[in-house]
Amino acid sequence: MTPSTTHLVAIPSFNTGDLLLETVRRARAEWNPVWVIIDGSTDGSAQRLAEDVSDDPGVRVLALGENRGKGAAIHHALRLAAAEGYTHLLTMDADGQHPPGKVPEFMARSVAEPRALIAGVPVFGAEAPALRVRGRRISNAWVRIETLGTGARDSLFGFRVYPIVPLLAIMDRTIWMRRFDFDPEAAVRLNWAGVPTVNLSAPVRYLSADEGGVSHFRYGRDNTLLTAMHIRLMLGWLFRWPVLVWQRRSGAS
Repeated sequence: MTPSTTHLVAIPSFNTGDLLLETVRRARAEWNPVWVIIDGSTDGSAQRLAEDVSDDPGVRVLALGENRGKGAAIHHALRLAAAEGYTHLLTMDADGQHPPGKVPEFMARSVAEPRALIAGVPVFGAEAPALRVRGRRISNAWVRIETLGTGARDSLFGFRVYPIVPLLAIMDRTIWMRRFDFDPEAAVRLNWAGVPTVNLSAPVRYLSADEGGVSHFRYGRDNTLLTAMHIRLMLGWLFRWPVLVWQRRSGAS
């Protein structure tokens, strides 16, 4: 597969075990290049992956010495990608939830609309935990307000293609967006920066513990982080909403 010089797949990983190897293999079958950001993993998955892809120049493993969070891992990849001339970065989780088979479709849409954020909209299977499915509706409702209904339809789904330059500029200006708050805040702030959003459906797999499923989501900690993030965004929105309304009306006229 000829490597792309503009679009790459980035997979941040923290202690995802053997699922990481499967995810990388499946992503690599769909795209070249694939970058894996090892976010301070201590489960040996980094070493197993390095051995597995040692003869594949289409996979690059970037290792962070300590766990910094998903957003920080992606920020690290964004800086390197920008320095090497890449323009777009598709993010997907290492835990097997996101669909590698959708990578070409999302990349093609990004090529067709390079200014846009290509945002995945999850299609949940029957195995999806009801609490997780219902809980994300709250964050989605806040994002609809913060973007006046023109942003990502799902705020927490991390299967997306980001234009690197505007996202990197936003992240370089803030200390936030480094952990679980990355996905929703990135979608909102890119919208505020005038980046259009294209929403595309994508299936989601929730793997059981017997299947090796791994989740680092903590309801108390991460919901507190999300609540604080939306309070911060709403305060920013109060100052921006007249401009946002004007921009939307100007775009529609």
